[in-house]
Amino acid sequence: MVIILVTPKELLKVLKKDGWYVDRIRGSHHMLKHTSKVGRVTVPVHKEDLKPKTLHTILKQAGIK
Repeated sequence: MVIILVTPKELLKVLKKDGWYVDRIRGSHHMLKHTSKVGRVTVPVHKEDLKPKTLHTILKQAGIK
C-alpha cells in the first residue's frame, strides 16, 4: 500500500478542478459545495499534511475515489 502525503492546499486545488467551490470558512475548516453533486465536503486547512485516513474520507465524500 502506498501512502500519499498531501497538503490541504493541494487537495483544495484538486477539488476545485473537479467543480467544488468554497461555500464558507469556519475557523480553519473550508466547506465546499459542488454545482451538481449532492452534499458538502469539509477540508481542515492546517500547516501539516493530511492524515491518510482523512484524505481517503474527503475523497470518498467528494466522489473522486
